[in-house]
Amino acid sequence: MVTFEQVRKIALALQNVEESTSYGTAAFKTGGKLLARLKEDGDSLVVGTTFEERDEMLAADPETYYITDHYLKYPWVLVRLSRVSQDALRDLLSRALRLALPNRAPKRRRSAR
Repeated sequence: MVTFEQVRKIALALQNVEESTSYGTAAFKTGGKLLARLKEDGDSLVVGTTFEERDEMLAADPETYYITDHYLKYPWVLVRLSRVSQDALRDLLSRALRLALPNRAPKRRRSAR
């Protein structure tokens, strides 16, 4: 079982992550972009992901990872803190941070016409 204090410690150890709020609950953001937030039930964390990764998590461990109808069209997964390990949560938050960071790859130069 992971407590919200442990979530806080893991999230704030990541570079450029700050504590904030979202929809009236505790949240973690980078550059104003949401990475994760505590759901109103107090046991679930909403975490940014990709649709592909979410599908894999849901298939592998539906007792830990789930979604509600509200999140079907959005790249988020709900994580039960009472079931997730600290290592898995650390990986989830690290991936959410990478997804939230702006693409820093150089843009291709347009050829002159």
